[in-house]
Amino acid sequence: MATRGGKWYNLSRFEEKKGDKQMRRLRIINGQFVNPADGRNEKTDIYIEDGIVTCIGIDNSNHPQDADIVIDATGCIVAPGLVDVHSHFRDPGFTYKEDIISGAKGAGAGGYTTVVLMANTKPPVDSVETLQYVLEKGKKTGIHVETCATVTMGMQGETLTDMDHLYKCGAVGFTDDGKPIMDEDLVEKAMKKAKELSVPISFHEENPAYIENNGVNKGKASEYFGIGGSPREAEINMIARDLEIALKTGACINIQHISSKEGVDLVRQAKKRGGDVHAEATPHHFSLTEDAVIRHGTLAKMNPPLRTKEDRQAILQGLKDGTIDLIATDHAPHSKEEKDKPITEAPSGIIGLETALPLGITNLVRPGILTLDELIERMSYAPAKMYHLPAGNIYEGAPADLVIFSTEEKQVSGPYQSKSQNSPFSGEELYGVVKYTICGGEVVFSNK
Repeated sequence: MATRGGKWYNLSRFEEKKGDKQMRRLRIINGQFVNPADGRNEKTDIYIEDGIVTCIGIDNSNHPQDADIVIDATGCIVAPGLVDVHSHFRDPGFTYKEDIISGAKGAGAGGYTTVVLMANTKPPVDSVETLQYVLEKGKKTGIHVETCATVTMGMQGETLTDMDHLYKCGAVGFTDDGKPIMDEDLVEKAMKKAKELSVPISFHEENPAYIENNGVNKGKASEYFGIGGSPREAEINMIARDLEIALKTGACINIQHISSKEGVDLVRQAKKRGGDVHAEATPHHFSLTEDAVIRHGTLAKMNPPLRTKEDRQAILQGLKDGTIDLIATDHAPHSKEEKDKPITEAPSGIIGLETALPLGITNLVRPGILTLDELIERMSYAPAKMYHLPAGNIYEGAPADLVIFSTEEKQVSGPYQSKSQNSPFSGEELYGVVKYTICGGEVVFSNK
């Protein structure tokens, strides 16, 4: 067990993965170590042995200097491996879009060492059998693959899953992401159970009663395509309801992929009222507006949709003042054939694991919205803390999950390690280049 922030974290899964590897000694030298969990930001060396950080510091005369691998991180940031709490690897059921192995490769290329998968697979993760399939296949990757289970059976919004048993068997949280849960009483029961289990429960906030054509904002974009679109009221309505239930039950909830200025303010007010409330911003929502769907068509179609300049500015302000405490990718792979369909027929969603860090550096850090420490905190420590995962914090004795990257170098986005390539950012030159991703003391990605 390891402790941080007064809570205990179970390292058993890390130890299980570690036991499968041929462990080596690594030494990372001359890097700028940034660790938001304890506020460290200094040039130093890091020593790793058998998958564990054994020493942080330059004057280490008593520490073995020999290493199997020495990484010179001059000019680079060395930070905790990124943690994504909103990824779709489409496995089981839709593996032509992505599978757990290819998704993990994309995650490693993006600097992620831990991902929490969504449960809207086929079949969905509403049974122990499907849960174990995902977790066992995840162990065959180079990173830590966790998963949520569904809140309701078959994601039908009618009957709760056996949340106790699914949690006992390895689910780290619960969500019907991809579908809103319309039954208010059922939502309250689910929140009470999540509170009892001390796990987060995440919500996709779009009321279908308001939506004519999803994936495109009702306004400038929907008018351009001559369709009904998805109005902001669809999100506002659901966020307002679920925040009130969260305040009533005391549950830890996560408002997923927030897109509207009103939604941001509702979260802000709920936090002021003492709610255990978290909110995600995706890189596409803090980087783009509905103009992108006019320009890129289905490659910028997503749920909830890209909205107005004012909404994007509200998301940036929410990140700046801490209202939005998580950056999550909502990595949503689709095939080219699917995205080539007309705007009303193509599926919503874009890939995001390999562009998230560059977009954060380019659109948040360089303009001064967030400091680099704050960006890393939103992408590593905060999501890990919400899910009680042994990640997002580097200290002596911690699992050696790190990312080494340059903030000053540029790289053209794409092609991607992901099986799918559906991104409106392809071809863009962005700041931020991942040099190495290290998970459990092993180099799982190298750009050198």
